[in-house]
Amino acid sequence: MITIQKADNVISVAVIGEFTLVDYQEFEKHVLYKSHADDKINLLVDLRNMVDYTVDVAWEDIKFMHEHGSDFDRVAVVTDDQWQTWSAWLSNLFTDANVLVFSEFDQAMEWATIGD
Repeated sequence: MITIQKADNVISVAVIGEFTLVDYQEFEKHVLYKSHADDKINLLVDLRNMVDYTVDVAWEDIKFMHEHGSDFDRVAVVTDDQWQTWSAWLSNLFTDANVLVFSEFDQAMEWATIGD
């Protein structure tokens, strides 16, 4: 399950429990809509409550970042999990965005709300 909030130039996504393909497709829909309205957007992804994800989500994420990675200015990932941190850094290969990993939500939000 995911929750999505939009404020100014930041889309904040929190993943709770298992991250499924249906969740990811909802995320894509919101991000693509917002990116058409603005120049570049900032994204905050909170993975602290994610329990697991399906393989099709990982593949969809790679495809999405390859196709739309230039739509982002900043991507803040909130997690303490080493594999999720590694995955966030791997995303750097597919995006022009500035991607940083945080362990504290407030720090991530502060960084994501700053424009370049």
